[in-house]
Amino acid sequence: MPWSHRLLNRFVLGGARWIERRGAITPGTDRADAFGTFGAASLISYPLGTQYGLKSVHIGSGTLIGKGTVLAVGYSPDDPNIPERGLVIGDRCVIGAGTILTSHGSIEIGDDVWFGQSIFVSDASHGYQAPDVPIGAQLGNHQPISIGSGSWIGHGAVILPGARIGRQVVIGAGSVVRGTIPDHTVAAGVPAKVVRRLEPDVGWVSTSRPDDIKPAWTAAQLAAMYAGDA
Repeated sequence: MPWSHRLLNRFVLGGARWIERRGAITPGTDRADAFGTFGAASLISYPLGTQYGLKSVHIGSGTLIGKGTVLAVGYSPDDPNIPERGLVIGDRCVIGAGTILTSHGSIEIGDDVWFGQSIFVSDASHGYQAPDVPIGAQLGNHQPISIGSGSWIGHGAVILPGARIGRQVVIGAGSVVRGTIPDHTVAAGVPAKVVRRLEPDVGWVSTSRPDDIKPAWTAAQLAAMYAGDA
C-alpha cells in the first residue's frame, strides 16, 4: 500500500473517531438539555438515529445508547399531544445500536436492562378493519409497554404493543413478544413463549423437559466464576 494511501486512511479514521466523540450526546450538551431528563454519565453515541418528542424522553444515569438508535415520542416531530413521560429508560441500561424505540403513550424500561442490536419496540400498531382505507392510515390503540429491571433483550427482538416483560427476564434473539412474560423466566420464539423458569430451591427448569435443570447461582458464585475461582 502506498504511504500516501496509508496516511490518508489514518487521517480519515482519526477524523471519524474525533467526530464520533464530539458528536455524542452527554450531560451538558445542548441536545441533552432538550430531553425531559438526561442522567449523569449517560451517553448517546454518534451518528444519531431519528429523535423527536425529546421533552417526553427520560434517561437515567449511567446509560449507554448505541449508534443510530431511534428515540421518538408522538406521530411526528411537531405532534402537540405527546405525554409527559412517553419513553422512560432507567439507570445503567445498554441500548444496542440500530434499536428503534417509538412511543405514543408509554414505554418504560427499568434499571440495568441490556438490549442487543436492532431491536424494535412500539406501543402502537394499526388497524385493518376498514377495507377502503389504507392500512397505514388506520391508527391503532396505544398499549403501554414495560420491561422490568435486570432483563436482557436479544438481538433483533420485536416488542409489540401491550407487552409486559418482568424482572430478570431473558428474551431470545429474534423473538416477537406480546402479552405478559413473568419475572425470572427465559422466553423465545415467534410469538415468544416461556421456555425456562426459575423454581426456588430447584434451579432454572425447562418448560418442555422438567428434568432439564440449570443451577441457580448466587452473586458470589458468579463473581468467583469471573475471577476464575469456580
